[in-house]
Amino acid sequence: MDNLSSGIGFPLLIKASAGGGGRGMRVVERVQDLEQALESANREAASAFGDGRVFLERYIPTARHVEFQILADSEGNTIHLFERECSVQRRYQKVIEETPSQALNDDLRKRMASAAVAMAESAAYTNAGTVEFLVDALTGEYFFLEMNARIQVEHPITEETLKLDMVEFRRGLHPEKTCGFLKKISDQLDMPSNVALR
Repeated sequence: MDNLSSGIGFPLLIKASAGGGGRGMRVVERVQDLEQALESANREAASAFGDGRVFLERYIPTARHVEFQILADSEGNTIHLFERECSVQRRYQKVIEETPSQALNDDLRKRMASAAVAMAESAAYTNAGTVEFLVDALTGEYFFLEMNARIQVEHPITEETLKLDMVEFRRGLHPEKTCGFLKKISDQLDMPSNVALR
């Protein structure tokens, strides 16, 4: 068990490889508890997802869940539409989303936004997507969580603060989509002055 956790340290988090939503997840504080927690997480993951494989990652007790909305077109333009704070959760399911996040300072916001855009660009991604991070509230470190290649249910609060229609963009219905639409948007985007919750 020591070999499994040696590069991570404690506390650590066991997560199901094939699923999400908190199923197959266990926080482990001590090496003595790792074997039992692995067996339990394996069983739950196999039952819930048909796949008992799990992985280990660093557990961040003071984590905030922050996601960046991105839009990318086929002309090589990728922009971010700022962030949504999704830290209020129940059983690892988002309960309240807020934009912009009150927990990010300007420097951290810029670094995370740049990372989200770079991630999409490195994959030659096109369309709407959401890049999700965990942020250590004590240190300001941030860690990639996942990218969702779709418009998520939280998108209306981003639309509300920026007065954009992401669904229209996603469907390819925007008349300017193929003639520099994203470039025009990015030149006009400012940090939202209002706040929206969902």
